This record gives sequence, structure tokens and C-alpha cells, in this order.
Amino acid sequence: MAVSSSFPPLLKIGVFPEAVEARLRTTFELVEPHELGETPQRRAQIQGIVTRSNYRIPEDLLEQLPNLRIICTNGVGHDGIPLSYARNRGIVVTNTPSVLDKAVAELTVGLVLATLRQIPQADQFVRTGAWQVGAFPLGLTLAGKKVGMVGLGRIGKEIAARLLPFDVDIAYFGRQRQAVDWPYFDDLVALAAHADILIVCCPGGPSTYRIINAAVLDALGPAGILVNIARGSVVNHADLLNALTNKTILGAALDVFDEEPLPDNPLRRLDNVIVTPHIGSATHETRMAMAELAIKNLRSFFETGRAVTPVAE
Repeated sequence: MAVSSSFPPLLKIGVFPEAVEARLRTTFELVEPHELGETPQRRAQIQGIVTRSNYRIPEDLLEQLPNLRIICTNGVGHDGIPLSYARNRGIVVTNTPSVLDKAVAELTVGLVLATLRQIPQADQFVRTGAWQVGAFPLGLTLAGKKVGMVGLGRIGKEIAARLLPFDVDIAYFGRQRQAVDWPYFDDLVALAAHADILIVCCPGGPSTYRIINAAVLDALGPAGILVNIARGSVVNHADLLNALTNKTILGAALDVFDEEPLPDNPLRRLDNVIVTPHIGSATHETRMAMAELAIKNLRSFFETGRAVTPVAE
């Protein structure tokens, strides 16, 4: 259905849930990337991009859009957007913080429990009939575990708040000490050595690229568990594969990867890793809340010149 709108058309990069795309189309005309090649005039019409945080936007695409003014991502992460290039051109970048924190925290707790109690394996144990011939192996309890948070932003604090009722001890690593009661580590290897469970919830980008490496995994040790709900780029996946294969660590739960969807990969065949398809914010309620905030950003920018939640300088 054509949209009658005073707003300029938006270039849509990525696949959106059907309900989210329908909501966006009630306010904006969405243009697919293949339509840009039709005429130079079409490219000139584009003043905004709407995308999702797991997609990368190359600079050469932006070069084709001479009148681009705003890039709006549905999600918190913006490491797929060339921020320096955008700022040099005066292009505003926005994201959707806060509205997805609870959903990501819920999934993280689920991944921790599923790993400790071997829930996916237990499901298969019953389904395959193995229960008829033997008992399922004992799992591990969460109570009393030391949880190391790699990053303590909005999502990290939400995760910690949900884990504390399980009677765990929280410690964290980050760029600086925060006004919380939990122990602060300024050395990631030291935090890994301290922790039983290491939860990665920091931003992606150059400053965190491959910070979870062999040294960190060695420090985490043979009873340790890694959970990554941040970005695939934060973990050195070759080092992680070696650690899981050689039992340097006990196990891992991963919702994010370098390449998504995850292609044929040895991680998919290991029994000490749980893999999920980047579903941290994938609830109906959360994705619609993200879409509404994205629309607020776009409407506010085109109407007033100011976005609601611009990415900080």
C-alpha cells in the first residue's frame, strides 16, 4: 500500500519481522536496495536509512546517497555502521536503547540455566528414548557461582539484577569503575580467573574486537562457562573452538556470531555449546517497542532536526 507522507522515502537495509515492517510502512515509504539503481533521482530522494543492528552498511552504499541525513537502527549495536564516515558527512545515527534490555537479560539467564542444567541435552535424552535405559547425567547449580560481567551497561545491569536472586556473586570488567557494590576488575584475564561464568555483554567495535581470546579462556578454566549475547566480533572464535574441543573450558552458550546466519561450522556439532540464532531481543513485544522508538527517532528528526536517541559522540 502506498504511503501518503510528507516524510522522504527511507532505504530499508535488512529483513524485518512482518509486523514491524508493516508498522514502519504506515508512516514511511520503504525503498529496497535493488531499487536504487533505477535512476539517480531515486538515490537523491533517500534522506534516511532504517536498518537492524546485525546488518553492515558499507561506505560505498552511503556514497550513492548524496542527500542522506539519518541512519536509524532497530537495536542497540551500531558497530555495523561506519560512524566516523557518517559524522564527517553530518549524518545522524540513532539506535533504540533501553527498550530491549529486559528481553536480552531474560534470554541470558535462560542460556545460563540451559548450559548448567543441560536442558537441550535433557530434552533430547527423553525424545530419543535414552531415558528408558539409563539416568541423565547430573548438572550444575547456579547458586553460589561467581559471575563475571564483561561490560556493565544497561543490559549488563539488567542481567545482573535477574541473576542476583539465584544467590550468585557478581563482579565486572569495563572501561571504568561504576557506582555499584560489586567487585571491579580492570584486567579481563583476572576477571576470567575469578569467575565460574563469564557473560559477554559489552558493545562491539574496534575497542572490544577479539577481547575474549585464548588467554581469557585459559583463565576461565575447565569448570568455566562462557555466555556471549554481545557481538560475535568480541570473541576469537578459533580460540573458543579450541577451548571447547580441548575442554579448556566446560562449555559455552552463544547467541551471536561473526557470520550470521551461522554457516556450517564445527560449533554446531559440539555437545558442550548451545547456539541460538541471535534472538536476544526477539520477542513480539520488544521488536514492536524497538520499531516505535525507531519511528519516533525518524519523525522527530525530520520534523525538528533532532533525534530522540542519537548515538553518543
